[in-house]
Amino acid sequence: MHIIWQLHDDIIRENFQRDFLKFTARSLLQFLRMNSDLLAESLKVKAADRHYQVWERNSLRIDLYTEKVFLQKMNYIHNNPVTSKWRFVDLPENYRFSSAKFYETWIDDFFLLTHYRG
Repeated sequence: MHIIWQLHDDIIRENFQRDFLKFTARSLLQFLRMNSDLLAESLKVKAADRHYQVWERNSLRIDLYTEKVFLQKMNYIHNNPVTSKWRFVDLPENYRFSSAKFYETWIDDFFLLTHYRG
């Protein structure tokens, strides 16, 4: 999963990221267990501090200080589902879980996107 987010006011990045990862991991595991999905079993780990590992440890974080760097990362995210490694779709805007459609059509199916220019 690739996400570009902007934090406002006094929100501390480390706290936000920790809480986001914790909430989404618990939600995904709960969903998988409710649906008896075998994927939950594949997420089991033998670690001192957890029974399951949903997200990569020490996820990569890149600060986007300039518009050029931001656009480079956003284009990478939008084009990733089209690459030969994945080939999920033929066009970036056809990938359901991408903001590419929003930037092409201004349609926000999830009601949470904001154009990076405001």
